[in-house]
Amino acid sequence: MDRPTELVPRRYVAIGGLGPEDVVADARGRVLTGVEDGRILRVDGLADSGEARVEVLAETRGRPLGLELLPDNALLVCDARRGLLRVDLADGTVRVLADSAAGEKLRFCSNAVALPDGSVCFTVSSRRHPLEYWIGDLVEHTATGRLLRLAPGSGTPEVLLDGLQFANGLAASADGSFLVVAETSAYRLTRYWLTGPRAGQSEPFAEDLPGMPDNLWRGAPDGPIWVALAGPRVPPLDLLHRAAPAVRRTAARVAVRAPFRPTGTIGVLAFDDTGTVVHHLARRHSGFRMVTSVCETGGRLILGSLWERGIAVCEAPVPK
Repeated sequence: MDRPTELVPRRYVAIGGLGPEDVVADARGRVLTGVEDGRILRVDGLADSGEARVEVLAETRGRPLGLELLPDNALLVCDARRGLLRVDLADGTVRVLADSAAGEKLRFCSNAVALPDGSVCFTVSSRRHPLEYWIGDLVEHTATGRLLRLAPGSGTPEVLLDGLQFANGLAASADGSFLVVAETSAYRLTRYWLTGPRAGQSEPFAEDLPGMPDNLWRGAPDGPIWVALAGPRVPPLDLLHRAAPAVRRTAARVAVRAPFRPTGTIGVLAFDDTGTVVHHLARRHSGFRMVTSVCETGGRLILGSLWERGIAVCEAPVPK
């Protein structure tokens, strides 16, 4: 992978909430995000030099993570506590679309994509650890992540892929023929074919990434798939992943009780549909930590974070 160019936050915008884990931009350049206390927020005025405006759109009464805008003024929300939700942005009504799969409660719903046929595909990061103990799953390397599909009108998701290493961000190809799934603790992106002769099969899309991929975002079909890197590679963790399961379980119990502080290294990648990197931006000493999401709007990259109390605004790279 080529040497990265500098990722420099130009502006930090406080939003009055902790942990804007995912960020998505609407057609008017406004950014939507969810925070720790369950609120769904919309941030406007990021292109202005003045103070940004923050509006509360809804409250999920859970912990919203991945978001997906729908064309009918609604929002899909992966809530780590309540499951897959649909939020009406006009009046804030919240409806649960699915809260269980294959006979068990959704423990850690993570990211979603709406498909043209009306179905929704979404990820579950772990079947063993809840969001509060996410670091335990990364350490234990449980491979209990899943890719699920909810058919139109159904309340019961089907399992498309199982055994994923902390399934996270999700994005569709430009032609809708496949999905790209982030496997955070495996440092890779996986392709799942939706159509064609390989439908139902999976294969690597991009491997050996320079950090842990988190949320994915695609603004337009002809645009790249943006990948947030929540943290750099950790060599001791790589070694631990090769240890016996009992050793990993013991290390996970220690990890969830130890104080955690993310590094100052941040990064984002952008891929085309062939799996080629078109942008790689990074910064080693940043005041904005643990970038869990990225979206592009108005010539700017907007960064979200599970750790911070606001979002970061950066200059977008020049298209190649």
